[in-house]
Amino acid sequence: MLYGICNLSIVPLRIESSDASEMVSQVLYGDFFKVLEKRKSWSKIRLAFDKYEGWIDNKQYAEISKEQYDALHAEKPILSTDLVEFVKDESNQLYPIPIGSCLNGLTLLNHSHDGNIVQDKFPKDHLITTAFSYLNTPYLWGGKTPFGIDCSGFTQMVYKLNGYKIFRDASQQATQGEALSFIEESDPGDLAFFDNNEGQIVHVGIIMKDNFIIHAHGKVRIDRLDHSGIYNIEKRMHTHKLRVIKKII
Repeated sequence: MLYGICNLSIVPLRIESSDASEMVSQVLYGDFFKVLEKRKSWSKIRLAFDKYEGWIDNKQYAEISKEQYDALHAEKPILSTDLVEFVKDESNQLYPIPIGSCLNGLTLLNHSHDGNIVQDKFPKDHLITTAFSYLNTPYLWGGKTPFGIDCSGFTQMVYKLNGYKIFRDASQQATQGEALSFIEESDPGDLAFFDNNEGQIVHVGIIMKDNFIIHAHGKVRIDRLDHSGIYNIEKRMHTHKLRVIKKII
């Protein structure tokens, strides 16, 4: 088994081994993983954080040993908290990194960082404060950064920055936590899931107080939430149909 760590800022994780293939997620700086299959130009990987799988360009990561992987896995994550920061290599070259990048591998990569970090688990009410950091981020399928994010990437990163692990996709996240019967039972920070006409979970957002929700739809935005779903005041219509509310923490 081979192992790797992302030594660049934001690397696409693709569904197939091709630059033209769909991006299903992103590998952020410091993310480490198992290499399930290595080809001439591409590797299929499984991320340590959430077990998500996809293909990454071999030029966009560094190989590490099993011992180094295990050591990283055993450590409490250290995350960058500035929207955009830099790490510096031995030649004083700068590498931009986005919020939520993992800094546990700095020594391993011979990089240095002097920005703000977090290593703690925060109370549930801090989730909304973190979520506001992503306001107006454009929607990007597979995105996980303030330069572009999808609905489940948004919820995963907000939870991650507060010390909690949830799965990558909305349909996976919907399997976690305790289901609530009514919106009135929810607290700020709980997750609301929405389905399509076939009953498939296709959207997720973070519940706020007073029947509001923050979610990624076109951009990270705040809308009304009622028993039918998300109501967009600008469009004067419901844009998403509520399926279930989950209390994750």
